[in-house]
Amino acid sequence: MGSFELPLSTVEAFQRDGAVCIRQLFSAAEVALLEQGIERNLEQPSERAKVASGPDDPGWFFEDFCNWRENPDYRRFIFESRVGHVAAQLMGSAQAQLYHDHLLVKEPNTRQRTPWHQDQPYYNVEGRQNCSMWMPVDPVARESTLEFVAGSHLGPWLMPRTFLDNQAKWFPEGSLADLPDIEADRGEWNILGWELQPGDAVFFHMLTLHAAGGVSGDRRRRAFSLRFLGEDMRHAPRPWRTSPEFPGLSEQLPAGAPLQHELFPQLWPRQRT
Repeated sequence: MGSFELPLSTVEAFQRDGAVCIRQLFSAAEVALLEQGIERNLEQPSERAKVASGPDDPGWFFEDFCNWRENPDYRRFIFESRVGHVAAQLMGSAQAQLYHDHLLVKEPNTRQRTPWHQDQPYYNVEGRQNCSMWMPVDPVARESTLEFVAGSHLGPWLMPRTFLDNQAKWFPEGSLADLPDIEADRGEWNILGWELQPGDAVFFHMLTLHAAGGVSGDRRRRAFSLRFLGEDMRHAPRPWRTSPEFPGLSEQLPAGAPLQHELFPQLWPRQRT
């Protein structure tokens, strides 16, 4: 299952828009494996886990990061599925490494939106050949799905802020431009978004502006995300705590070094063991 050739039109859409939807990329068995891993993660959250919704929210927005080494179901999905080869093709890279995994669960009636943001400014990496995958194990309605501003991956970097209180805890205030108010006039932007079924996945560049709505009614939204690194990605140590954090890495890898480290295993081409 490791190799899977994408249509050229899919790769071109990713390079042009910074986001693409691939329907039924994963089998029912792979979705079930991932669902099992998600439930394991919810039962045994890591010390990196956090609740991203307020105490007055009738729902619950839960996130956890970097659990692939402890979660055998995540590990099987990551290393045995076709996802590494797909990421390499979208990135235009001869190889794909895992950067990290990210669990995002919005329980029914969660009002908390995921605000518009880019991912890369929160990270400790630089370079253009990267992508993220976001896939649900539950059906996702259009109003609850990830949305993307097409073409925003071409830059510039915009100020990362905390989701609940809008604080600049990463780059110093004023050092990067602030995000435009996309919700104020959505018609001015080319916004992409797809209703999704289990087995579907969206892939997007780490600089693509994206956001997501809450979850209404009795619908649960369990989603699993993976981040991938291509050939040109380099370590960019920060003087602040990145999200997620990789403790001790700056002592092991200098600035500008390729991310050749056991934390970031190569997924494609598959390495012989």
